[in-house]
Amino acid sequence: MINRFILNEVSYFGPGARRELPEAIRRLGKSKAMVVTDPGLIKFGVAKMVTDVLDEAGIPYEIFSEVKPNPTVANVQAGINAYKASGADIIVAIGGGSAIDTAKGIGIVSNNPEFADIVSLEGCAPTRNKSVPVIAVPTTAGTAAETTINYVIIDEQKQKKMVCVDPNDIPAVAIVDAELMYSLPKSLTAATGMDALTHAIEGYITKGAWSMSDMFEIEAIRMIARFLPVAVEEPQNAEARNGMAVAQYIAGMAFSNVGLGLVHGMAHPLGSLFDVPHGVANALLLPTVMEFNMEKCLDKYPEIARAMGADTTGMSREEASLAACEAVKALALKVGIPQHLTDLGITEADIPRLAQQAIADVCTPGNPREVSLEQIEALYRKVL
Repeated sequence: MINRFILNEVSYFGPGARRELPEAIRRLGKSKAMVVTDPGLIKFGVAKMVTDVLDEAGIPYEIFSEVKPNPTVANVQAGINAYKASGADIIVAIGGGSAIDTAKGIGIVSNNPEFADIVSLEGCAPTRNKSVPVIAVPTTAGTAAETTINYVIIDEQKQKKMVCVDPNDIPAVAIVDAELMYSLPKSLTAATGMDALTHAIEGYITKGAWSMSDMFEIEAIRMIARFLPVAVEEPQNAEARNGMAVAQYIAGMAFSNVGLGLVHGMAHPLGSLFDVPHGVANALLLPTVMEFNMEKCLDKYPEIARAMGADTTGMSREEASLAACEAVKALALKVGIPQHLTDLGITEADIPRLAQQAIADVCTPGNPREVSLEQIEALYRKVL
């Protein structure tokens, strides 16, 4: 079997790493940037922490800040038009997954205009050209969009999340600066952190997993279990913030190359149909789907339990596997994740529509256990 591993050309890590941005732009031979970010990061001054670096270096830029929390086809098309008008030759994406995903869509279509409808990018689109160079500067520790070949855009017409997978869209450079994450509120720190844990666990057990991806994912799980509770309770704790920033990147390095599973397949419709934050959806579903998958994961779940800090001495594989599920649920409770879909305004009547989208989601086939439409409906009901 042949395994493929795609990573950024260059990545920078550590508090203050944003100061490497001008040199990264010069190394790529570019001269003007379009900054893609969202209104909240403009309002609270987080984007300015990055654009100040561009100002100090004398690098010109235009700002596109019309990014929505769950970016849409129209959102990306507006960004493409803004990029064309800006005269820029590089994109700097500042934000969480929404900003970086929007930037990926802008960059890939700008160099592959035959995909201007955006919807034709769903799945594994046969683009021919690399994206406009994107420098991704994450402001959350969760999505790992700065190091993945995936991005998610909502098709407004069909009210569904399109998962796009394309080696040509990976950011050329990732700058992972934990200082940009210090002002994240507790709820967002928790949700994005649990998103990272979901990436690590699903990437560890997905059908495409292998020795190299396993190495990254188990370390990411270990780091998240250690650093997430501290980052939630002590937002200015530099060690915890940097630990989470690195952990989510490590998880992304692997899952980007091996895929995910049913948790993401079920979480995407919650976002597209009800605007549930992606990290919250993943965290709410993760323990229940882990239990569903347990019979196929008895070799790996004990390792997850130990990485989460559980003592599995003397336990059978089944007992240690159950301990893994319990450790994940305990962490979700500790950081304040909602435990029921009804807490998010979802009712029994919504389940058939959710399940129809989940069974067709591009992530679902990667699940280690085969799943039917009826089983997905039952899993939604279990967390209702």
